[in-house]
Amino acid sequence: MQQWEELKAECLGCNKCELSNTRTNVVFGVGNINSRVMFVGEGPGENEDLQGEPFVGRAGKLLDKYLAAIDLDRTKVYIANMVKCRPPHNRDPKPEEVEKCLPFLRRQVQLIRPAIIVCLGRIAACRLISPGFRVTKDHGVWYEKGGIKFMGTFHPAALLRNPNNKADAFEDFLKIRDELKNI
Repeated sequence: MQQWEELKAECLGCNKCELSNTRTNVVFGVGNINSRVMFVGEGPGENEDLQGEPFVGRAGKLLDKYLAAIDLDRTKVYIANMVKCRPPHNRDPKPEEVEKCLPFLRRQVQLIRPAIIVCLGRIAACRLISPGFRVTKDHGVWYEKGGIKFMGTFHPAALLRNPNNKADAFEDFLKIRDELKNI
């Protein structure tokens, strides 16, 4: 627990990239640090930046619905992002911003020790699973790296923009539920 608090304090004081100049809050992550499953998104949006918590806007409400459908909620999972500060105008995080933040995420993974990491969206999946990851083509497939099972799926914000993919995303969440039964 002390290591977790030290990591959080270090992250909250970070100024390693330009995102620290425009943030309102560092969005470290939220949830159960003893969870078997971790969800990793791209970066905080406006609501997340204001509240200091990931996935609190419309996309977060959709994520909560998908979690509830497989008998999970924020008290049973851990939710983080590739970058801990909001990119201006909700643009994609730049590769150098992701690289500066990656040590924080790696340390979160080391301390939580999840059996499963679900990448929400292209940015997380391309960095954590494979640089060529295509969400529309590769979602719902399990990959194993370093003893951890990874899956990429649609980012909830993308599902709000393109509801036609909601059924596929739901199938991915059913696979997560089934995999959790096996670990």
